[in-house]
Amino acid sequence: MLAAGPGVVRFAGVVAGRGVVSVDHGSGIRTTYEPVTAGVRAGAVVAAGQPLGTLAAGGHCTPDACLHWGAIVDDRYVDPLTLLRPREPPVLLPVPGAGIRAG
Repeated sequence: MLAAGPGVVRFAGVVAGRGVVSVDHGSGIRTTYEPVTAGVRAGAVVAAGQPLGTLAAGGHCTPDACLHWGAIVDDRYVDPLTLLRPREPPVLLPVPGAGIRAG
């Protein structure tokens, strides 16, 4: 399990029998990861991509493990994928010297 971005671990423990890690990324953004066997402690500063722990089996994915990744912005749950998508549509630019040439 890797941190989606830099931040501070606000919670690393068990909730309702499942391991949970929560990271505060600042600007009102928190991400949550579960079920996780935490490898970090509350208060730890983490970098983007830093391991937070290991994915644990449990929940509806039994016997396999699957991540439940959540995002909270200003105390409201949001689709975490919106944090990954660009805010503006991507613009494709030509690559200099890579034009198509008739053969």
